[in-house]
Amino acid sequence: MLQWLKLYRRDQLPGDISAGLVVAMMMIPQGMAYAMVAGLSPVVGIYASIMPPIVYALFGSSMTQSVGPMAIISLMTAAVIGPMAPAGSALAGVLAAQLALVAGAVLLLCGLLRMGFLANFFSRPVMSGFTVGSAIVIAFDQVHTLLGAELPHWHAPSAALGVGALLLLVLARFYLAALLRRCGLPPVAADIGAKLAPMAVVLGGIALMATTGLAEMGVRTTGAIPAGLPHLNLASSSQHWRALLQPGLLIGFIVFLMSMSGAQALALKRNEKLVSNHELIGLGAANVASALSGGFPVTGSLSRSAVNFAAGANTPLASLITAVLLACALMAPTGWLALLPLPVLAATIIVAVLGMLELGILRTAWEYDRGDALAWGATCLGVLVLGVEAGVIIGVALSMGTLIWRASRPHIAVLGRIANSEHFRNIERYPAETQPELLVLRIDANLFFGNVEAVSERIECELATHQSARHLVLVMTAVSSIDTTALMALSELNQSLKRRGIGLHLAEVKGPVMDRLRNSTLLQELNGKLFLSTANAWDQLHSAKDVA
Repeated sequence: MLQWLKLYRRDQLPGDISAGLVVAMMMIPQGMAYAMVAGLSPVVGIYASIMPPIVYALFGSSMTQSVGPMAIISLMTAAVIGPMAPAGSALAGVLAAQLALVAGAVLLLCGLLRMGFLANFFSRPVMSGFTVGSAIVIAFDQVHTLLGAELPHWHAPSAALGVGALLLLVLARFYLAALLRRCGLPPVAADIGAKLAPMAVVLGGIALMATTGLAEMGVRTTGAIPAGLPHLNLASSSQHWRALLQPGLLIGFIVFLMSMSGAQALALKRNEKLVSNHELIGLGAANVASALSGGFPVTGSLSRSAVNFAAGANTPLASLITAVLLACALMAPTGWLALLPLPVLAATIIVAVLGMLELGILRTAWEYDRGDALAWGATCLGVLVLGVEAGVIIGVALSMGTLIWRASRPHIAVLGRIANSEHFRNIERYPAETQPELLVLRIDANLFFGNVEAVSERIECELATHQSARHLVLVMTAVSSIDTTALMALSELNQSLKRRGIGLHLAEVKGPVMDRLRNSTLLQELNGKLFLSTANAWDQLHSAKDVA
């Protein structure tokens, strides 16, 4: 807790101050936009950007993680509370805070139980498919706000303002950084300037609303934004707690996955180490803080964290400075925020989420492993057709299903000896020497109930192919564990081979596996020998007619 503060150096302060200022400017339009995605009042997005990063700084392990509202978590929040309360209503705010409290409690509990390994339950292709599907859903949901009316109709002044803002943001995203570099700005400053384009477009939209008659023409704005800091929020709806438990669990899971993926990428750039269990506690505490300050579920934002990193953040002090600046913005007069046009806010949302449409992972998966590519497509389609919550479940099921499918079909190689050496290699890949009376198989997986049948079938298949073999050697270099089912299968194989006059031998058994085998009767009943190396087994067996 606060280890970074104990080691803080004065030379780190300028970078933290500049990053805190830049992210604060980015957070005002972004926080309000993501609150709209969640079906909440825009000011709730700013509430959710103050206390969570302060609390995360106490417990989290990332030095540059920016915790606050995020598009996908906002979409999931809307999917949960939308059927229970009208968008923007007081009840919607209460339910969103309860959802953050549930997600935070789940994360805290997982952190205290040291369940950081849960981050491994979502493969990268599945996570990418989920992100892309969610981004498309968010962007499509904002089209009617961008155009000022439901499709196929539109409100001309709103559409002109929204589409104009969208074009400016797209141009800024792709060309502004290069333009600023040509004007003489350093590359880092140019990139940060391009990231602040949404704030400039929002200020331009507010200026247009204040100086023209767009409001009289029917262009909608955010409306009054209450001034002042968020109050302690203890409001709850007792009749909805049960309905929020399962969605809160799923949201907590996605909060952790998305936060870890972004934080790990940044930590690698500075050779920093994340502690997954600390991240669980930090994110859990941040969500509880968001609930108690009138916010909604929050997570680490990859794009915002990247800006924080690029702007010079050295420690979580940068996030604390951002939170203080946002609090000051709420304490100052907020009348100018009331003029923020909704079509412009919708444009910022669309551009932000379309930046999440990374198809590189799909291309890599298609070229490397078609199964992962199909999992990507199924998860993305699940989000688009069945909804975000169903998409999460499909993603988890596919990740686990792929893992189980691969584990149930382990690679098994027939080994031969490389001439004039003690090296043994797969005969399908190397010109290795074999002996007719000796069959050497290497099992490249742990043995457990899920794959032992496939292993047994492969062994029998190889024995049928090598009918002259009198000795079977199982090379166990890749086997780190054998469960009870696999132990029983090995005993049955041993008895079967004994009846056929074939010896079963084990080579290169790892110490932990050997310790477990000594607690069984397999070693005493083994119809063969234990060998320290495959070379020893080869030398002793290939010329022997029988080994008892």
